[in-house]
Amino acid sequence: MTQRLFRIFATALLAVGLAVPAGAQYRNEMRHSIAPCQGSGPAVWIQVTNISNSEGMLRIQLYPGTRADWLERGRWLNRIEVPAREGTMQICMPAPAPGDYAIAIRHDRNGNGRTDITSDGGGMSNNPSINIFNLGKPGVDKTRFTLGREVLPMRIRMRYL
Repeated sequence: MTQRLFRIFATALLAVGLAVPAGAQYRNEMRHSIAPCQGSGPAVWIQVTNISNSEGMLRIQLYPGTRADWLERGRWLNRIEVPAREGTMQICMPAPAPGDYAIAIRHDRNGNGRTDITSDGGGMSNNPSINIFNLGKPGVDKTRFTLGREVLPMRIRMRYL
């Protein structure tokens, strides 16, 4: 009986693992490096613009480009945190494999690790409009992009209230 339960558990874990791109796992925190964007990819070379000031941290997260994963707690693949610098910054976000992805960036201006609607800023791949009706959470269809084995250049504009 114990061996049968083990097989069922192992099969369930394998099935869950197939929900993300091959070789990918959730919640991979990494240090920023430009090296993946100097190679052949897959990676996204992000130009982050309109950063309001040099306070706090920028948190850049790569999500699978699915409705089930987009902006869900703990469902990001890669996360990079860097000190904010006013104006424009370049960030290299590697991807685990070619596929569909979406990127979210948050400027945690006071560095408290929480989203403060009135002071923090945000930006997303494809720069979708953000308004009071979607509360800063546009659907994945507006933010999803396809990444092959290349280094994809992308511009993401930060927005603040």
